Amino acid sequence: MKRVNNRNLAAVVLAGALAATLAACGADATTPSTPSTSGAAGDGASSEPATDLSGNLAGAGASSQEKAMGGWMATFNATAPDVTISYDAVGSGGGREQFLSGGVLFAGSDSALKPEEVTSAEERCFGGEAIELPLYISPIAVVYNLPGVDADNINMSAETIANIFNGTITSWNDPAIAAENEGVELPDTTIIPVNRNDESGTTENFTEYLSAASNGAWTYEPSGDWPISGTQSGSKTSGLIDTVTGAEGAIGYADASQAGDLGTVALKVGEEYVPFSPEAAAKVVDASPRAEDATDNRLVVELDRTTTEAGAYPLVLISYSVACSQYDDASDAANVKAFFSYIASAEGQAVASDASVAGSAPISDTLREEVMAAVDAITVAE
Repeated sequence: MKRVNNRNLAAVVLAGALAATLAACGADATTPSTPSTSGAAGDGASSEPATDLSGNLAGAGASSQEKAMGGWMATFNATAPDVTISYDAVGSGGGREQFLSGGVLFAGSDSALKPEEVTSAEERCFGGEAIELPLYISPIAVVYNLPGVDADNINMSAETIANIFNGTITSWNDPAIAAENEGVELPDTTIIPVNRNDESGTTENFTEYLSAASNGAWTYEPSGDWPISGTQSGSKTSGLIDTVTGAEGAIGYADASQAGDLGTVALKVGEEYVPFSPEAAAKVVDASPRAEDATDNRLVVELDRTTTEAGAYPLVLISYSVACSQYDDASDAANVKAFFSYIASAEGQAVASDASVAGSAPISDTLREEVMAAVDAITVAE
């Protein structure tokens, strides 16, 4: 089980410093106070250690959340020092599997639970149900390694991206790319598409975008498993980024927080090209409806991938925090309730949205109210 370790130490240190700053500025009208971690899901203002919380709180899942989770764990532990908290960034599919088997108390997933998983959760949750809360909202960046190109972003439509990843477009100076980047000198370098080789919610979101927005260029069904064999690939977000970084001409897709120094694509939305940003991602989420099977506890969003709204970035990842509405142990219920309350709080969202941590888009106040109502329902099975 991976805890806060050297890999995300820098994010944790910064997140801890940010938390201290937020706590010190608690009286500032523009800065939210530290939420209580006593187990209540309200808007508590106490930053005193929560001495009534203790035990182990293990989670697993989406690697997209890894940087944000490092910050959340560090700052949560500042107010709940007797809780030993860990998060194994095994990917969305692995996290859901561990959660449903009872191996961890919560999961992070870049895609909503499948119908059969919702059913399985009833037994895992001691007669209760799974709760799914959209607490990490981030753009997915289309990243590329193309040294020497003088452009802040290379422009691409969904159709062009689909034709790159399905193998139709094979060179960076292909006429389709050149037509969208007038004045940019593109090399004849071979394009190397790179995909995730593990079951991934990021892959599912990416292929969903291509399927919806590429005017039929992408002929595969949305899936967490990459549908084309024989491709270059990497394991988890870090592996994909490493593969793209190591090969000139490579292009891939990853949570924007981990794009690093790689080039990123500006997506065609309507008649403009929009680079990723938290604000552009938030526009799409706020404008999108709930899924047909959403409930008060399963706040699943049906993202509008074909939006033409100005300034919106439709290639967005919503990573859900997944837990049980019922646990068989009072300590487990209290710890999960407190941690999820913290993540959803204004301070928790501020930690993740800091550009040096994850640069995610904070949830709206309206969504926070719905999330807190679901968290409040977490209880102990009778």
